[in-house]
Amino acid sequence: MKARTAQIKRQTKETSVVASVNLDGTGKISANTGISFLDHLIISFGKHSMIDLSVKAKSLDNIEHHLIEDTAITIGSCIDKALGNRAGITRFGYASVPMDESLSEASIDLVKRQYGKLSLDMKRNQIEGMSKEDIEHFFQSLIQNLNSCIHVSVKYGENDHHKVESAIKSLAVAFRLALTKDKKQKGIPSTKGAM
Repeated sequence: MKARTAQIKRQTKETSVVASVNLDGTGKISANTGISFLDHLIISFGKHSMIDLSVKAKSLDNIEHHLIEDTAITIGSCIDKALGNRAGITRFGYASVPMDESLSEASIDLVKRQYGKLSLDMKRNQIEGMSKEDIEHFFQSLIQNLNSCIHVSVKYGENDHHKVESAIKSLAVAFRLALTKDKKQKGIPSTKGAM
């Protein structure tokens, strides 16, 4: 299997985002978006999926929503590119991850069919300076641009920070399992012969 790496630069009138990924890395992460909680989510995703991920994002219009959206789009697109034709992977992954009183579950199929179901069960309008809708939009944009079928659900919890953190970690662990090379798998892991 060839190296599963990619780099993408997304440049618009609103933002400038550069992301690089090595899917066979060791969890080395660099995130610099200027938004602390967004950096925390990116670092958690990379660390627990055990990919090497570098993200540098800059707002050109000073609108956080645009920066958060474009960062997620770039990360998802970069990972999609690194996955290539997805030959030889396990394809499916599932994880249930607790964070204190909160529990989240994620299921992923790395088939190239885009579908996302997200339920973060957040009550507060803001977490660590990031709006609820921007946190949800980060997850949605990331899931959409991974070009896969992904379900992420907070099962229960009281603390919204814990809910979101358990959600990103469950997504990361499920992704780690799904992208793993399967020694038994010869070629594309689908009866269709294509993803």
